[in-house]
Amino acid sequence: MKLHELSDNEGAARKKKRVARGPGSGKGKTAGRGIKGQKSRSGVALGGYEGGQMPLYRRLPKRGFTKPNAKEYAVINLGLIEKFIGLGKLDISVEITEDVLVAAGVTKYKRDGIRVLNKGTLTSAVKLNVTGASAAAVEAVKAAGGSLTVATAAAE
Repeated sequence: MKLHELSDNEGAARKKKRVARGPGSGKGKTAGRGIKGQKSRSGVALGGYEGGQMPLYRRLPKRGFTKPNAKEYAVINLGLIEKFIGLGKLDISVEITEDVLVAAGVTKYKRDGIRVLNKGTLTSAVKLNVTGASAAAVEAVKAAGGSLTVATAAAE
């Protein structure tokens, strides 16, 4: 087989519709744009314009608020920690901090801190020191024989 003998499967790639190429194409003359009017002309941007009427995006009420300085945590599940322990990338004999988790590749970024959630199962007795953790995650770590220290505030 040579490079020039390669071809797509039958019907895999559709041909581009060529408009304004004569009456035989079915999209000749006005190219499917109709006769006259703003939308038949080139360079028209009608996004949201309703002919002088108050546009929908301005009629609808604005709701909610986005806090500009909200904390953004990197979320790690207990099952993922157990997986990395099984792979030998995390050592349970020493305390596992946020920097250790990032260095092991459990998460790419620390962001404003790491928050541990109770998804998956943890069987190893680990000593974790993180910024945040769910109450269920704290219980699961204690049940496995380990300890989970929340660095800033108490467990939520």
